Amino acid sequence: MKITGLAVVPPPTAADLPKVTPELLASVLARYSRSNDGLDFLLSKVDLAHPDESIDRILKFVDYGHASIGGLTGGLAIALDGVSMWLAYKLFDISQMADGQESSTRYIGMDVANLSTPAELGIPEELAPQWIDVMARAFAAYHAEYARLDALAQAEPARVRVPVDAKPAVVTRLRKNYALDRARYFVPFATRTNVALVQSARMWAQTVKQLDSLPQHEAKEAARQLRTELAKMAPRLMRHSVAEPSCEVQAKQELATSVRLGLERLSINGLADQVWVKVDRETPPWLAEEQPVAEALRHRANRYGMCGTAIRRQRVTFAWNNVSIAELRDLNRHRTGHRYTPLIQAGFYLPPEIDRAAHAQLLADQAALTRELMRRESPAYLYTLLLGAQTPFEHSTHGDKFVYEAELRTGMGAHYRYAEHLSAALREYFKQVPEAKAWVVEGTAEPE
Repeated sequence: MKITGLAVVPPPTAADLPKVTPELLASVLARYSRSNDGLDFLLSKVDLAHPDESIDRILKFVDYGHASIGGLTGGLAIALDGVSMWLAYKLFDISQMADGQESSTRYIGMDVANLSTPAELGIPEELAPQWIDVMARAFAAYHAEYARLDALAQAEPARVRVPVDAKPAVVTRLRKNYALDRARYFVPFATRTNVALVQSARMWAQTVKQLDSLPQHEAKEAARQLRTELAKMAPRLMRHSVAEPSCEVQAKQELATSVRLGLERLSINGLADQVWVKVDRETPPWLAEEQPVAEALRHRANRYGMCGTAIRRQRVTFAWNNVSIAELRDLNRHRTGHRYTPLIQAGFYLPPEIDRAAHAQLLADQAALTRELMRRESPAYLYTLLLGAQTPFEHSTHGDKFVYEAELRTGMGAHYRYAEHLSAALREYFKQVPEAKAWVVEGTAEPE
């Protein structure tokens, strides 16, 4: 992997504005909240040539007693090249305050050359040949199914649902996406990808601390490199980014739960859809909700519009028994609330267009490898999974965030499998909040 920090510089139009480093910004703004001297006075103490001395003159903010001060550093941008899809998933899982992007499965290399070595991932040496063989066969299945599905889409264009009057380039893109989005379930979770995140130094310190507390070799190496790169921008806060016993204990317990559930439920069969939704609309007796649900929703021009309190005050928890890792990678990026999955293979999803029997031996060998690593309680079992692995996934949030996610993930350009999951969740939501149905826009995942 290669980790690179990006230093943000002001545009020419901001040439006359005061300039500070991330930690200087934090110290100035922290002191600003405890002073009536004004910003100009505080900035007069800043010497960019000697930022550490300036911080000491203004405020030793690391010892100020408020972690929130670390959030005043602004967004620090970091790019991580060549990390596994699992690590990219985990970064989004941990970094709930970050903005970021990951390379799409439509644009990254699909070959064993795009895997880290077994040793780098913690695969036991005696299982390395077996792991490489399964991964190579998975990539071969991906390429074979992509070629077959692309040919099928050309022979039967109605499958692609191409918009009327679409230009030839659009037709080609939609056809290829049809094949790519259905073949991707054979892609190994260990495949290298690229991910970029922007978040404050406070959040980066928490992210690095949690990564360093995980048992996976790759996570610890990423923590080491991130700490080195971030120390160039926020050296003081990075002192607080080392592994912590409470994080390590929780990571160990969660691994034990995943191994137990994984061994109990491991399967290569398709797991039928189940959905669970719980809406809590209860309010304090001295602060009842007076707004009708319709009034909370009907004034929005689109899903980005603001919902009223009747929706914002709802607590909504929704879960599926069988979200494949392919979908999990995106559903996990909805940052609000809390998400949880044991990240196991309780089933294996393949779309109806793919003959499961043709890949039975590959899936059996992959599951056997997963079982062996779980039996050894190895955290590296994650790198044996393919994107078709189905795992339970739960998300708890508020009503306005749920409505946004449901409209987004069923709307134009949404992956067909997202739409199926979110449509099912919406049906359960409407049973509990029927007055919302007229105002929530459930899409049909039509192509862009």
